[in-house]
Amino acid sequence: MTETHPTIRPQPGILDIALYVGGEGKLAGTTNKVTKLSSNENPYGASPKAAEAYKAASGELAVYPSTDHADLRAAIGQVHGVDPARVICGAGSDEIIAFLCQVYAGVGDEVLYTEHGFAMYRISALAAGSTPVEVKEDNRRTDVDALLAACTDKTKLVFIANPNNPTGTMISGDEVARLAEGLPEQAILVLDGAYVEFVDDEGFDAGLAVIEARDNVVMTRTFSKLYGLGGLRIGWGYGPAHIIDALNRVRGPFNLSGAALATAEAAVLDEAYTAKCKVANTQWRGWLTEKLTALGLKIDESHGNFILVRFATPELAEGCDAALRLRGLIVRKVGGYGFPEGLRITIGDEIACRQVAQGVKEFLEGQGE
Repeated sequence: MTETHPTIRPQPGILDIALYVGGEGKLAGTTNKVTKLSSNENPYGASPKAAEAYKAASGELAVYPSTDHADLRAAIGQVHGVDPARVICGAGSDEIIAFLCQVYAGVGDEVLYTEHGFAMYRISALAAGSTPVEVKEDNRRTDVDALLAACTDKTKLVFIANPNNPTGTMISGDEVARLAEGLPEQAILVLDGAYVEFVDDEGFDAGLAVIEARDNVVMTRTFSKLYGLGGLRIGWGYGPAHIIDALNRVRGPFNLSGAALATAEAAVLDEAYTAKCKVANTQWRGWLTEKLTALGLKIDESHGNFILVRFATPELAEGCDAALRLRGLIVRKVGGYGFPEGLRITIGDEIACRQVAQGVKEFLEGQGE
């Protein structure tokens, strides 16, 4: 850890932040091609139309981008059935999460999140000077009753990812509504919808009905997963006008580049491509889950583009990770999320899924030798 300066000090909470560590993309000493299954990226890449929009934007590199993101917000509104005036765009959904903490949670305030929730909830809370409060889950699922019981008069924000990462589990729309209804009047519920596009339940509305019915619920979304634009850092949020207005007052005027805006607009409008990617994810998520559970491994039903595989011991998880690496397959160890016995595996294409299944099978068979 860096030594502190005797007189120059960061704001309270900053030095309590552990640096976020993303999924690995390279293997030390390896020159052969590796398959990255550690960051829940789209194995099929971005829409060809999005890629063309990105190339076309290279002719406008000297020009400042739009400050109001009007075209992208209109496209989001068209595709997702939301009011463009109540959409805010950010550098990934991470930035929207940071805005929420910056605007609504300061010193003396509390920010709640579930025990296996996204690390940025805690990081953004600490960065804002507020107190992060971790709340237990129920068998790796968001526990509405536990969250409500943890609320106090200091609670300002409650974050849940639905579906959750790294567990893949989710709660129903009725449970989301019950949580929103039960919060103290000064608290905002934030629905992190990074993985909602992968949910197969046609009745699941990502929380839109609750947002439209209340003035204390916001959702965040991303272009990094289904849309395959993780490298450009684009996200958006949707909520009541009074919240979006406040967030826009701290948003930098040029927080998204012109290339990012144009590419995201093309990506969200290419619904045929995203539908194709979703179908493939559903197919191979089910296939890989079946193959690995047949080996005796524990996997909750996942509603994202990944599965959380739980081994009998942390040592087995470590050993399997090492065995997969020897095959050029990089998955995600999730001890930092409370699962030392687990590996989170992104759903890749057919070739990647078959390689993972074979690699895990041979590793487990080798344990009996």
